[in-house]
Amino acid sequence: MNKNVYENYDEKKLKKAFDFCEGYKQFISSAKTERESIIETIKIATNAGYKNLDDIIKSGKKLKAGDKIYSVNMDKAIILAIIGKSPIENGLNIVGSHIDSPRLDLKATPLYEDNKMCMLDTHYYGGIKKYQWTATPLAIHGIICKKDGTKIRLNYGENENDPVFGISDLLPHLDKEKRTEIVTGEELNLLVGTIPDKDKKTDAVKENIVKILKSHNIDEEDLFSAEIEIVPAGKARDFGIDKSMVFGYGQDDKVCAYTSLMAMLNLKNPEKTCVCLLVDKEEIGSVGATGMESMFFENTIADLISIITDYSDLKLRHALKNSKMLSSDVTAAFDPNRPTPFNKNTDAFLARGIAFCKYTGSRGKSGASDANPEFIANLRKILDENNINYQATEMGKVEAGGGGTIAYIMAKYDMDVIDAGVPVLSMHAPWEITAKVDIFETYLTYDVFYRFM
Repeated sequence: MNKNVYENYDEKKLKKAFDFCEGYKQFISSAKTERESIIETIKIATNAGYKNLDDIIKSGKKLKAGDKIYSVNMDKAIILAIIGKSPIENGLNIVGSHIDSPRLDLKATPLYEDNKMCMLDTHYYGGIKKYQWTATPLAIHGIICKKDGTKIRLNYGENENDPVFGISDLLPHLDKEKRTEIVTGEELNLLVGTIPDKDKKTDAVKENIVKILKSHNIDEEDLFSAEIEIVPAGKARDFGIDKSMVFGYGQDDKVCAYTSLMAMLNLKNPEKTCVCLLVDKEEIGSVGATGMESMFFENTIADLISIITDYSDLKLRHALKNSKMLSSDVTAAFDPNRPTPFNKNTDAFLARGIAFCKYTGSRGKSGASDANPEFIANLRKILDENNINYQATEMGKVEAGGGGTIAYIMAKYDMDVIDAGVPVLSMHAPWEITAKVDIFETYLTYDVFYRFM
């Protein structure tokens, strides 16, 4: 525990880790939003033989050990499950991640003109440092739902032939010292055009943008029934001269989502029913119909019980109580450039494997889910027996801050839960950094957890 991963890697295993991360880079480059993550996950899952739970329910068929299913919630959350040999009321092995990431969202009425420049008004989502989002290339992703029921998907700024978008910044020559690195939420307005419509006398630049939108069957009013996210433009890339790291947007928490998904695909005929859970809204408190606080997870498990055996509420309660879960979320990696908020004795480091946080929360463990030592002892046993590299961590000094995950929400069912994920540098920045060996060790951890817990 807490040893550098490279001490246990030969060239063959290092190649496996690097090869694994090629698929990961493709995934996070294609799945920058929750909806895109679901699209990519369904594509991967159906190719691996997973069936839509709704179709199975309609068919009236029963599920049996080895069957693979998925269930989607509003195109922004998904549950994948493999039915185990053991009765489901004996519990499930669950790995749960979130697929939302800090970003900028368009407001409901975003389009306006200011001094012959057309702008889009945004509202930031999740915890960000606002100044990091200025003077950087951004892309527009999302969906527009029209009154006639049609949906228009947007992905603009990723293709090398697309234009990119951005938020202007104030030059240092005119910036007062007290304002350095300070940007307000209302200043995060996206510049999208400067060419006027010559037939219009007022708001001519905005009207030209409206005309362009109409050429794509989008009316300005359609932006009200839209879900449009502004994210960094560009693909994930190797980082470092030795190519040992990954540089990409949204690694919190798609790095854990991808590794848990890949571990599920590696499973065949598990003893216990295994679940990969990918949810939305963690960055703003797991609220709403697609967040972990919703009934989606509980309802899906109830559906599973009803098509495996005779349903009863008692079976559902026993299934949840007897379950084990890894709340697969990232943690902050020690930053040698900014060591002050870290504790070197307890914090996570790059290239030391998956990071286990016994408790999250902040200060006096506020908002924490504190894992039981008996559960941790069993985890240590299977990790050591399978030569997994892992580290026991917290996130920063005791009073430096902190953060939560979905662990406390699942713990309300009386199941054993612990946070386990990849250490990340520059977390919540537009571009984040992870170590490839940590990503691979996280995948291996989820794999043995599914099979042996």
